[in-house]
Amino acid sequence: MKKQRRAIPHLGSPMTETHCHLDYLDQDDLQKELDAARDVGVERIITISVSPGNLDTVRGIAAMAPHIHCTQGIHPHEAEGFDEGVAQQIIAGAGDPKVVAIGEIGLDYYYDHADRQVQRDVFARQLGIAADLDLPVVIHSREADDDMQAILREHLSVLNRRGVIHSFSSGMQLADFAIEAGFMLGYNGMVTFKAADNVREAVLRTPVERILLETDSPYLTPVPYRGTTNAPRFLPFVAEKIAELKALPIPELLDHCTRNTQQLFFSSRDRV
Repeated sequence: MKKQRRAIPHLGSPMTETHCHLDYLDQDDLQKELDAARDVGVERIITISVSPGNLDTVRGIAAMAPHIHCTQGIHPHEAEGFDEGVAQQIIAGAGDPKVVAIGEIGLDYYYDHADRQVQRDVFARQLGIAADLDLPVVIHSREADDDMQAILREHLSVLNRRGVIHSFSSGMQLADFAIEAGFMLGYNGMVTFKAADNVREAVLRTPVERILLETDSPYLTPVPYRGTTNAPRFLPFVAEKIAELKALPIPELLDHCTRNTQQLFFSSRDRV
């Protein structure tokens, strides 16, 4: 007999999904997914840009509803497609009031889909764009801790809004640096994975004032729905696990995460 999965709980307090890819979900069912997320308390969603080809797409999705926002930026996998024309497209797109950050930007030395020096150059250029526009950054970092820390350190004096290292699974030295420098760390369904002790260690190390909730859907579906396509409606499982790890009542954790999200993404430019 097939094991019955636990129903998705409503945790009683509003949540913001700070990192997902709505354009990667089945567009025929997108409204259904948005409704399902609202039904379990996900009251705001940030959908993330990753390539020149979806800068406009995520802005179009954000225009669908008041509670959806988005970013503009180029993922390190796509760094070799970045040029000054793309930079100007990001700058122009960031003028949209639904855009709350520059991202997803950063370094990925695990897959190495782009030359590492190109990744570093494109990352630095986009950090400069964020600084010029006074926007926070949404950062991807994988197997690149030393270079990530070095590049961020070079830009701290101009990155007034700081940002978040999303889907955090890096080393504790980078975690300590990011926390000390004023960045948030984003956690998702990996906190529920059996083999992800490093992620749980990072959660324990992160002050609750620096934690953001995300799913990174359609990837990294949390237990007990692992093996299915991830979506924002699964965010309560992430929140539950982090509250357990931090030994906090769920409402207290959610209050902190809401304040963190508001501070980082919605504290200026009249975004609500």
